[in-house]
Amino acid sequence: QVQLVESGGGLVQAGGSLRLSCAASGGTFSTYAMGWFRQAPGQEREFVAAMTWTGVRDYSDPAKVRFTISRDYAKNTVYLEMNSLKPEDTAVYFCVVGARPYYYTRTTTDFGSWGQGTQVTVSS
Repeated sequence: QVQLVESGGGLVQAGGSLRLSCAASGGTFSTYAMGWFRQAPGQEREFVAAMTWTGVRDYSDPAKVRFTISRDYAKNTVYLEMNSLKPEDTAVYFCVVGARPYYYTRTTTDFGSWGQGTQVTVSS
């Protein structure tokens, strides 16, 4: 059973930074994409960033300038460094693992495992 445990969320002032971490267990993930989605109150879940098994990074438009995704393949961990945070970044952030190896899209249904989420709140 795959388990994803996120950490690093919290309350930060606008302009601040946070680093999210997600530790995966219950499998080997080096051949899978891993990434992050977020969901703000009253909004649909949206793609934030992902990193493939080859190290290719993909970002949503809001994330590409201010966020950096990285992975430690040996530790089955994925990180999201978020800088210059804005109130509109407030959301629950979910760690995800691809549904099958050597396959990646941004589509929600192509991620088979989801963490429980970590709250990020950015105050103005």
